[in-house]
Amino acid sequence: MPVIRYGEKLNVLVAAKGHPYLRDPFMAMFDTLPGMACTLVEQPAAAQLMNPDGMAPYDALVLYDMPGLDFAAPERPGYVAPDARFTAGLLALLDQGKGIVALHHAIAGWPAWPLYAELLGGAFLYRPGMLKGVPRRDGGYRHDVAYEAVAAAPGHPVLAGVPKRFALTDELYLYDVFEDEVTPLLRADYSFACGNFYSAAAAVAGRMNDNAGWTRPPGSDLIGWTRRAGNSKLVYLQPGDGPAAYANPHLRRLVENAIRFVTAGGHAP
Repeated sequence: MPVIRYGEKLNVLVAAKGHPYLRDPFMAMFDTLPGMACTLVEQPAAAQLMNPDGMAPYDALVLYDMPGLDFAAPERPGYVAPDARFTAGLLALLDQGKGIVALHHAIAGWPAWPLYAELLGGAFLYRPGMLKGVPRRDGGYRHDVAYEAVAAAPGHPVLAGVPKRFALTDELYLYDVFEDEVTPLLRADYSFACGNFYSAAAAVAGRMNDNAGWTRPPGSDLIGWTRRAGNSKLVYLQPGDGPAAYANPHLRRLVENAIRFVTAGGHAP
């Protein structure tokens, strides 16, 4: 297990946009991380840097973007496939071993590129589709849920200095997690039953907070994990919808730990 060196200075690229967010409160979370210089680049410009040359000045990549969806398309949302240059560059970056931390809605990115979900370890679908050859319903969401996050791997470096249970008020997802391909880090003490969430497809059709006629099996309570993506270490943390979450000191510690973990020597998990 790699050792996190908290005093080490790191340069971090933070990719955002594709989903609404409040830039200043979001970046305030990174401003508190000691020893880290975090540079925000929004999509589509961020995609031009996700390759070995573009990432050469940076030690890690944080994904808070949601590329590959067109919410103005006739079929909402439309899916936009990444071009071959981008996919080749990102896969080369992963072969190189550059660390990745993905946050919150990044799990919904590039739905027209199935390998992306496999790299991240799961997917949030805005409309029904296929995952790993199996048909899946659209995902569910619920804003401003008061719940407790529970450590699933006490002693893991990503959880260092974080209580075994801590309170969060944040958006939760009912989504698809490839649990047999990831190392669990964090679970939510909440019932991930269909009736506790609203349909993402209904929301993009203009019916917010609607689950009428929408059914899907209960989902995973896993809200944080790590895995290998190529030669890179990757951490996904589902919390992080808005200012209340950004300001949570335990989430800030998790984000710092995750960045330092994916840049530390050794192999995941």
